[in-house]
Amino acid sequence: MDAPYEDFAERLRKALDRTGFVPGRGRTSALAYRCGVSREAARKWLTGHALPELPRIIELAKDLGINLEWLTTGRGPMSPGVRETGAVYRRLTDNEGRLLDAFHKLPEPKRQLLVKFLS
Repeated sequence: MDAPYEDFAERLRKALDRTGFVPGRGRTSALAYRCGVSREAARKWLTGHALPELPRIIELAKDLGINLEWLTTGRGPMSPGVRETGAVYRRLTDNEGRLLDAFHKLPEPKRQLLVKFLS
């Protein structure tokens, strides 16, 4: 059976190698555990037989500190350089996440007041 997503799988393996992610036979299990998916799903990603859903690809790019565009398309550098700092994705802390959730729950007029106050 062909691997229709082999290019993605190759980039994912390179990114995992670069970050020192578990090598060898334990890689599939470690990736599955880290992403909260079955071993079969992780195996399919690593062999190019399936793609993760977009939110999971975004999380992988954040977690691995790699350029999302490179992971998804192969374009651009794997790691953002000095000029590509905007392409670095980092995970929000728990407090940042709670703050953002609370902000999104506010009605628009209150959001604007809060932004004005913080500015």
